[in-house]
Formats: sequence, structure tokens, C-alpha cells
Amino acid sequence: MKEVISTKNAPAAIGPYSQAIKVGGMLYMSGQIALIPETGEVVDEGVEAQTIRVLQNMEGVLTEAGLTFADIVKTTVFLTDLEDFSAVNSIYGEKFPINPPARSCVQVAGLPKGVKVEIEAIAVCK
Repeated sequence: MKEVISTKNAPAAIGPYSQAIKVGGMLYMSGQIALIPETGEVVDEGVEAQTIRVLQNMEGVLTEAGLTFADIVKTTVFLTDLEDFSAVNSIYGEKFPINPPARSCVQVAGLPKGVKVEIEAIAVCK
């Protein structure tokens, strides 16, 4: 049986999807972008600020599910410009100091709301 995870500590879905789904001992988190949960506005101060906001949104979903970044086993990072990889990687690495998850990183032509970075994740439930 699947459980829909929804929290006000992350942006509401801007389409027909859930913030995350728990099923079979796993959490599948939809891609998070740099939206401020309270306003739905994009953090537009650059890729560093957007990455911080994305990770804060991810933390909101994880917390609602009773999990932490340590429970994540796989992420996919989407960037509109691979030149931003180093800046994003530095901030991302702060959340995974030990045994980081498997990860893919790809450059895409565009992301919702014109953001520069999106991250989705899969975590193991406790």
C-alpha cells in the first residue's frame, strides 16, 4: 500500500504529482526546485541560493516522512548549465558528508519556473 507524503515545509505540487510516495519500504521524492513553500515564488539569487532552497525543501519532505538525508540512497540532479556543477556539488556535499548516495547529474534544456537546479531522491524508510 502506498502512502502519499505531503508537507507545508516544501512547495505544493505544481502539477498532477505528489511531493513523495512511500511504498515497499522506500520513499520516492519528486524533484524539488527552488520555490519558497509559503509563497510559491522562485529563489532567484543564483544557483547557490537555489541549491540551498532545494535542499531545504527536500529536508521538509524527508522530515514529514520521518527520514533524514542519511536515508537517501539515490539522487538525480538536473542542471540547466553544467558550468554550475561545482557550486551545486559543494553545497550538496554538505548534506552528505559520509557515505553519500548514488547520484546522476544531467544538463537539461530547461526546468519548471525557469530554475537552474532540480533534485529528486529515493530513500530507504526506517
